[in-house]
Amino acid sequence: MKIKGLNEWGLATEKPLIISGPCSAETEEQLLTTARELKKAGVTVFRAGIWKPRTRPNSFEGIGNEGLEWLKKVKQETGMFIATEIANVKHVYEALKAGVDILWIGARTSVNPFAVQEIADALKGVDIPVLVKNPINPDLELWIGAMERFNQAGITKIGAIHRGFSSYEQTKFRNEPQWQIPIELKRRYPELPLICDPSHIAGDSSLIASISQKAMDIDFDGLMIESHINPKEAWSDAKQQITPSDLKKLVSELVCTEVKPENISLTDLEDLRYKIDQYDQDLMRILSKRMEIAEAIGDYKKNNNMTILQTNRWDEILNSRIRKGEELNLSESLIVSIFEAIHDESIDKQELILRG
Repeated sequence: MKIKGLNEWGLATEKPLIISGPCSAETEEQLLTTARELKKAGVTVFRAGIWKPRTRPNSFEGIGNEGLEWLKKVKQETGMFIATEIANVKHVYEALKAGVDILWIGARTSVNPFAVQEIADALKGVDIPVLVKNPINPDLELWIGAMERFNQAGITKIGAIHRGFSSYEQTKFRNEPQWQIPIELKRRYPELPLICDPSHIAGDSSLIASISQKAMDIDFDGLMIESHINPKEAWSDAKQQITPSDLKKLVSELVCTEVKPENISLTDLEDLRYKIDQYDQDLMRILSKRMEIAEAIGDYKKNNNMTILQTNRWDEILNSRIRKGEELNLSESLIVSIFEAIHDESIDKQELILRG
C-alpha cells in the first residue's frame, strides 16, 4: 500500500495523536460543552458518532444529520478537526458536505467487503484521512483488505484503529485486545498509522488508562478515547466514557518512549535480542523433538486400537503445566495458550498416522 505517514496528514500534533469526544452526539449543548473542555485538555481531533449502528433495534441509533451541524459549530468555535463514523455511501456524502475532516469505518462495516468497496468508490478523488477499525472477528487479512480497498481508490491517508475483537467467552474486556494482531499489522506495514481505541476494548472506564499505556508501550501512534461531559447520563456506552478532565489526567500520565532513540547506543538491546533469538531456536528444536514423541505415541495408539484423545491424560498435563508455570513466574493464560496449541498439533499429527 502507498500510505502517507501521520506527520503528512496536516494535523500538526505530536505523538501520540489523541482523538476524543462522546460516543454519540446527543444535543448541541452536550457536544459543544464537551468540545470546549477537550480543547482545554489539548485535544486536536474531536470525534462524535452521528449514525450509530446498534446490535439490536429500538435503541438509540444516533441523532442523524442534525448532529453534523453541531459538529460544524465545534469546528468553527474550537478550531479542532472533526471526525465521525460512516457506514454507507449516503453517510459519505453527508459527512463531506458538512466539512468533516476525518472519517472512520466501524468494525461492523469493515467486516463486509461489499460495503467497504461501495464507500471506497464514493471517496475516489477525495483527499481525506480514513481510519479503519478492525473487523469484529480476529481476521487480519480482512482488516488489511479493507484498507487496501481505500488505497486502491486513491486514499493515501489511511490509518488502522485497533478496538479489540468480539469473543463468546466472558472476560474483563468488552472486546479482547489480542495484541498480537495489531503487532503483526505494524510489522507488515510499519508506515501505517496505528490508533488504539481503549474505550471499546475496555467497555469499562476503569480499564482505559492501563490499555492506553499498553498501546504506547508497543508503539501505537495515537488513541481514540470516548469522552463525555457527563458520562453517567450518556445515551450510549455510558460505562466506557470518561470526562474531559479525566482524559487530560490520563494523557498527562502516559509514558511514551521511542522504539529506537537515535541518540543512544543500542548495543545492549541488540545483545538481548540476540539472546531472544537463541532461546527461540532452542524452543523450536525442543518442540520438534516433542512432536517426534507425539508421532511415536500415535503409532502406539494405532497398533493398540486406541483413541487419539485421552481426556484424563490431557487434563493431567494441562493442570501440572499450569502449576509448574506458576513456579516459574509464567501466567496461566500463557501456559494454557501454549499447551493448547501443542496439543492441537499433536492430535493433527496422530490423526495423520491413524488415517495412514
